[in-house]
Amino acid sequence: MSVLTANSRRDLEIHRYPAPLYVIAPVIALVVQALMPRVLGRFAYFDLPLVVTVYFALGRRSPIQGMFMGGIMGLFEDALTHHAIGINGIAKTVAGYLAASVGIRIDVQNTAIRLALNFVLSLFCSGIVVFVHRVLLGLEMQWNWLAMLYEAIGNSIVALFLFPLLDRFQIRD
Repeated sequence: MSVLTANSRRDLEIHRYPAPLYVIAPVIALVVQALMPRVLGRFAYFDLPLVVTVYFALGRRSPIQGMFMGGIMGLFEDALTHHAIGINGIAKTVAGYLAASVGIRIDVQNTAIRLALNFVLSLFCSGIVVFVHRVLLGLEMQWNWLAMLYEAIGNSIVALFLFPLLDRFQIRD
């Protein structure tokens, strides 16, 4: 009996991109993320480095590469903000690993699945940042669950436009 889905993990397509895109897209995301609070103020409800990390982790389907991409993006984001170095690195490392792990299990070419995964991982990253701040470091952090929800929605909206744009750069065989 024939099956219409991928019968093994190897059958899922691993997307390839030009090598400069692995540098250009994260750098642009980090620069825009650093400039966004100056332009929009407190209404900057998205995390572009997280969206780029999730995109490349889903496309490459490698938890190790997803972890490295998330960790590097998070550390650079921490260096550009007022956070302690490593907090966003931890959160984005976990998000990159989880996104790639989900990408291995299911085919994530469906837009609704990509958006839902981006939304959930955004909330999860925000939760990790709050956990590290308050529990592990013992720092006082003002946070609002409604702002985290808005950020997750904003990340999903940004992903709705950014994912198809980055899909155009895929190397097709």
